[in-house]
Amino acid sequence: MTKPKLTPMMQQYLEVKNSLEPGTLLFFRLGDFYELFHDDALEASRLLGLTVAKRNDYPMAGVPYHAADNYLAKLLAMGRKVAICDQAEPAVTGKLVRRQLTRILSPGTTIETNQLDATRNRYLCALHFAGKTGLAAAWLDLSTGEFRLAHDSSPANLLPVLSAIDPAEVVVPEGDPERWKNAPHDNTAAHALHAFVSGRALTERPAFLFETAAGARAVTEALGVLNLQGFGLADDHPALGPAGVLVQYATDSLCARPENLRTLQEYRSSGTLLIDPATLRNLEIFQSTRGTREGSLLAAINRASTAPGARLLERWLASPTLSPDEIRRRSAHVGALLAAPAPLAELRDLLAGVRDIPRILGRLQNRLRNPRELGGVRDTLAQLPAINAALARITGPDSPLVTDYAPRISDIPALRELLARALADELPADIADGGCIRSGHDPELDRLRSLTTDNRTWLSDLERAEQERTGIKSLKVKFTNNFGYYIEITKANLHLVPDNYIRRQTTVNGERYITEELRAKEKEIFHADENALARERELFADLVTAILDESIALARAAEALAELDVLAGWAALARDQDYVCPAIDDSDVLDIAEGRHPVVEQMLKNPAASAARGAQSFVPNDTLLSSSDAQLALITGPNMAGKSTYIRQVALITLLAQIGCWVPAKRCRIGLVDRIFSRVGASDDLARGNSTFMVEMNETANILNNATDRSLIILDEIGRGTSTYDGLSIAWAVVEHLHRDPERGPRTLFATHYQELTQLEKHLSRLRNYSVAVKEWNDEIVFVRRVVPGAADRSYGIQVARLAGLPAPVIDRAKTILARLEGDDTQTQVELPAAQPKARPRKKITVQEDADSPQLALF
Repeated sequence: MTKPKLTPMMQQYLEVKNSLEPGTLLFFRLGDFYELFHDDALEASRLLGLTVAKRNDYPMAGVPYHAADNYLAKLLAMGRKVAICDQAEPAVTGKLVRRQLTRILSPGTTIETNQLDATRNRYLCALHFAGKTGLAAAWLDLSTGEFRLAHDSSPANLLPVLSAIDPAEVVVPEGDPERWKNAPHDNTAAHALHAFVSGRALTERPAFLFETAAGARAVTEALGVLNLQGFGLADDHPALGPAGVLVQYATDSLCARPENLRTLQEYRSSGTLLIDPATLRNLEIFQSTRGTREGSLLAAINRASTAPGARLLERWLASPTLSPDEIRRRSAHVGALLAAPAPLAELRDLLAGVRDIPRILGRLQNRLRNPRELGGVRDTLAQLPAINAALARITGPDSPLVTDYAPRISDIPALRELLARALADELPADIADGGCIRSGHDPELDRLRSLTTDNRTWLSDLERAEQERTGIKSLKVKFTNNFGYYIEITKANLHLVPDNYIRRQTTVNGERYITEELRAKEKEIFHADENALARERELFADLVTAILDESIALARAAEALAELDVLAGWAALARDQDYVCPAIDDSDVLDIAEGRHPVVEQMLKNPAASAARGAQSFVPNDTLLSSSDAQLALITGPNMAGKSTYIRQVALITLLAQIGCWVPAKRCRIGLVDRIFSRVGASDDLARGNSTFMVEMNETANILNNATDRSLIILDEIGRGTSTYDGLSIAWAVVEHLHRDPERGPRTLFATHYQELTQLEKHLSRLRNYSVAVKEWNDEIVFVRRVVPGAADRSYGIQVARLAGLPAPVIDRAKTILARLEGDDTQTQVELPAAQPKARPRKKITVQEDADSPQLALF
């Protein structure tokens, strides 16, 4: 049986479809709809709930052109790629419309406003892991033009920033994800990379595209330079391969070379406070354990008034600087803003009127243009003189705040006045709708518009005159796209229709007519409308050109405004939450007086939380650590007493201090920290066959293998995922390892329920015992939340179990068993209610120095 002959339109469709990657859905423009055919129609129906129809025995489904953005956003959120094929010319009866591929949308390359979260960066990332030579990476935010690359011999040094930027899509050489998944278990780098790409939109490309030479050529062409020396990069930089892949991928997506790439920056892990992926998750820096921004550190400290400010804060948290000068600069600016409350409030009000210039420029440069984008530039330029004036009122014209930002937030009066004069107050979403140019700006446009206005007045006069001439009061002059202008007569008045009326169409309620006079006027109106819109397009294009001519100055101002927005928001945060300026130095001390958890404190102040839990206030606590003195704080105490909150708050305060933010404390001094590690919480990784305990050991191994004496470590319940003796032994050995250097070690907070470890204070000179205080009353406990010197005398586990609601018989039985187990006789047997294996009693453990070994002996 021969296949049915394809129509010219379907041949056109298949030609485009066959040029796409497998799995890419094709939205094919047909009139007022985007249509999908064959398997694409079935897939779109499953994903979007579209109705599938049949056309020439093949399935098809469609979405209205004007509503396509909503469907595209859903598909991108599902990690799918969508190609857009648009009509390249007006439709003409009897002729096949020329169509062309205009965009290939993917999760990492979208730049449209309604497909982006304005407050979040949207990165596309490329990776090339070459084993012994290390990991090469590049990442690009196509919506703003931010472009970075990095290379490190140890992937563990790059995974912190890659996890923090949370790319929406990752491009890798073909076959690499499968190789990483099947790598030997001791190849931790490969498994870490597999974990990183898992769950993300993933695109595989031929390995030869990642070659350095090809990447260097692609990058230099995209940046419009002869070489990369001006960016501090050699032409053989290993990460140029992935960078070139990103340029080519973005070019394929835009169906043209990206025009908003102006610079390429190298990321160096040596200049950044590193926070590994597990710690990012455990400390809930970017999202809470529920997977949302609410409840995260980022949400707690974000007081930005603008979208670029919110995204800059996200980038500062992703790669905290190790430069004391930069940290002090930010903190000092926060202090200057905080000291002038009235000008600060004025400044924040002005910043709220600033639009998203980086993304507006990105769309304009990449040929996605609409009048409202130009309105955003106009509104922002209008704020600049007032912002500079407010800055000068805060600290004076010669203050560091003004000298840092005023030169970058330079007014562009010619462009500001042009846009204010040319653009209408209310702007349409599409230039094709007309009306974006203000009346009085262009005499020729005004003349063309007057013709249209006069013609419309003529139509109104015609309707009134025909009503009087015919005596038909319900006569109407109307317009539709299909029939143009016509005279509508109801059935009841058809006997009154004059002889010069020419019938065009019969409807349910009457007849539609034209006259020769109306036909001539219709041509005149259409011609005037077309000419006016054509002139408006010319003027619009001129305005776009004027903006792009000032793109460098606009981008510089936008960057400064984003910084100022973050700092002004932090000043408001410091005022509202009573934060202090931390002292940053090169010492090995971490000294916090009355520190508080920045997220938990705000949650307790939330009226909804107060209503649910009763009025509570956060209990502050002190912390004193030193690499060479009080290096390791061993913290004991019952569950729910606040150990985990306390150790987390120390890490979060340290992080806040090193991004330049003020901190929730009465006093704070931080000796620079190079890495923050954590081993808290309990989770498994069943996909890789790892139990909770294995995950815990992997994270602990990462800490012990990579921590330096500049690092900050928080450990919670090491060893709890296995038997008592195994867990205690591992926890004991970990403490000794962290203390192994005779002079200094990483500053560490170690929370544990192993009371035996508290004896180590007598033998490890830099270990200090602390406990979370509780009060007992009538066999019940009251949590005081205070961290005090000295070890806890017991764990109070049974009392906590009672608070959790365990049945009274279980509590009573537990007390009996505990009393027997805590007896001095290690051979005491616990009477069981039925015949079961006898429990092995827990021995009493003491510590004693072994003169022949650097380790401590157990007895």
